[in-house]
Amino acid sequence: MLLIFDGDCGFCTSSAEWIGRRLPDEVRVAPWQILDLAEIGLTEHDVRTAAYWVDPSGKAHRGHRGVGRALIAAGGPWRIMGWLIVTPPISWIAKPVYAVIARYRHLMPGASDACRVDLGTTSTRPGRSA
Repeated sequence: MLLIFDGDCGFCTSSAEWIGRRLPDEVRVAPWQILDLAEIGLTEHDVRTAAYWVDPSGKAHRGHRGVGRALIAAGGPWRIMGWLIVTPPISWIAKPVYAVIARYRHLMPGASDACRVDLGTTSTRPGRSA
């Protein structure tokens, strides 16, 4: 299992470090900048615009679904929050909330202007969880 985040963004890095302290040891938390994205089946555009959770089968879960899966893996009370994030009707709300946070991450605590990114369009290739 792998949680991928943008290592150039202070907000993303501090968020990944926070969840990383709660995840089991077998989960790798890594910035996309050090990964072989082609091996994972992602593009630079994919990982610049959202966090990803890669499950044991190799399926990549984008954005709010990735965050939800990471929280589920963290266990304890975080597991409940994670299930809520990935399950309708809460997931219907979580998706646009994640999009707003991603768009304005440069304004979040711990962020800098380096966190600003052009989100453009998102990947819709098969095998991706939107």
